[in-house]
Amino acid sequence: MLSGRLGLEKARIPHADRHGVMMLRFGRVSVEDGCLRFVQDAGEDQATALDFAIPYQTVSCLVLEPGTSVTHDAVRLLARHGTGLVFCGMGGTRVYSAPPLMPDSSAIARMQARAWSDVEARNAIARAMYKFRFGEMPPPMPVEELRGMEAARMRAAYGVIAKRFGIDWKRRDFDRDRPTDSDEPNQAVNHAASAVYACATVGTYAVAAIPQLGFLHEDSGHAFVLDVADMFRTTHTLAIAFGGLSDYRNGKTQGGIERAVRNRAAKEFSKTSLVTLMIDAIKGLFPCP
Repeated sequence: MLSGRLGLEKARIPHADRHGVMMLRFGRVSVEDGCLRFVQDAGEDQATALDFAIPYQTVSCLVLEPGTSVTHDAVRLLARHGTGLVFCGMGGTRVYSAPPLMPDSSAIARMQARAWSDVEARNAIARAMYKFRFGEMPPPMPVEELRGMEAARMRAAYGVIAKRFGIDWKRRDFDRDRPTDSDEPNQAVNHAASAVYACATVGTYAVAAIPQLGFLHEDSGHAFVLDVADMFRTTHTLAIAFGGLSDYRNGKTQGGIERAVRNRAAKEFSKTSLVTLMIDAIKGLFPCP
């Protein structure tokens, strides 16, 4: 009776052979004739409406931005084929919901758990993260010392990148309970960090890594997500923060600092395919045979 319905008779394509993510906005995701369909009305940036089929079996995750709705049948189809579904803000700058994805393989999660539970392997992953960020592999040392070395390098990076955008940087200083009391550069860094964290959340769930098992961060329930986000702090977060602040001060973006930084983040994420870069980085830490 169900033969041919929603493609249920077809086998899943392994995530290792899929593309990264597909981001959709201002439209409706539904099922028509057993196929996933996305319909978007014509908007300011396009002359005609968009109407196309979604190759749900060849993507790891669909990311739905504001103005997008999804039908129950579509969710059932995605779940059947192990395709993730994430709800986020415009340009992926916030993550509102990312239901756990049950993938076809637990390889990355198992490798992550083994590395996390072994002192030497855990240290090796932490050092690999350091190399990813700064281009050099530090010698074996306790994680506490590695964090100190990382902090020193980051202090220098803040000043260098801020100067590139004409921003006067003093020091990293903010109160989580009173974030608006911070100076403008620190507020910009906070907003940029939140945006990059959203991408790291999508990347982590897309490969079904374990968010709680971090290697440099420990206490947070999303410690590994924070680890992944920090891997891109020097290449993306700070440039987004200080570039967005520069746009705000020069009147290039309407609204406050947060809006300017989020606009900058959305453009940067699209240009660099940041989520895809994060997925590749995670797979590089835990290479599966």
